[in-house]
Amino acid sequence: MSTPAQPSASIGSVDAQRVEDALSLISPKWTTWSVQTLAQQDRPMRVRDVAARLPFVSEQFVGKRLAQMHADGLDTRVGERHGAPYQLSAFGQSLSSVHGALADWSQASLSLGGAVAGAERVEDALRRLHLRHSTAVIQVLDAGGPMRFVEIADEAGLDSGITGQRLNRLQADGLVARTGTRHGDPYVLTDAGQALGPVYAAVEHWSAPASTRKNSSPPAPVTAATRTHTGPPLRSDDIRAAAALRRSATAPGSLFSHAPQPQPRVPAAVTAQSAPSPVR
Repeated sequence: MSTPAQPSASIGSVDAQRVEDALSLISPKWTTWSVQTLAQQDRPMRVRDVAARLPFVSEQFVGKRLAQMHADGLDTRVGERHGAPYQLSAFGQSLSSVHGALADWSQASLSLGGAVAGAERVEDALRRLHLRHSTAVIQVLDAGGPMRFVEIADEAGLDSGITGQRLNRLQADGLVARTGTRHGDPYVLTDAGQALGPVYAAVEHWSAPASTRKNSSPPAPVTAATRTHTGPPLRSDDIRAAAALRRSATAPGSLFSHAPQPQPRVPAAVTAQSAPSPVR
């Protein structure tokens, strides 16, 4: 299946609030796997049927994830009885464009090592991008970098504590780097950070109001504060997932895999200087 054409936009032209609300909706762990399982099977599925295709996740957690997706408008239930099967809503089906943009960005800009399933690559990308205020920091650096810590906080309208947390996390995730090793050296976007324009554009387009989309029924915006703190998956699932996710990279169907391609890394000269360090 070919990747849908993506809207074009610069990083600074998107609505950061809308982008972050949408990212918080689709970033909880296993959401991508659940969406793509329903899309690939293209039929109503009971919880146990979805879980059977995701052996690295417990059936109990699959049920919780599908129920949350239902509350968020990403899937619907066929019937009202207990145990009624799920299928993607039009809103959930339209996520393919966002998943395609995230997978393409990850493939081109991040080095995850080895064969990685497309759904795993998408969820890794969402983990790097979904935190509140990360988009604002990236927009500020895209518009005015290199910039010092105080300048970033001022331009983004954030206090020093949040600014420091976001910069440290963005450095750890390979999206932001420092231009030197001295205290107070400015920050810049890495190549991966600079390449986020198509991703943000696809997310913003997907989250557009229902009046501008056909056959879509997006829910009211959900704040990141609400969605970000959704309970984490069971620890036992995380342990089982490590090996199973890698095996899933070879599963049939373009929804779950991408052909391996050379993956450029952040320049070594920049990466060496980008380790998180105390700010202020």
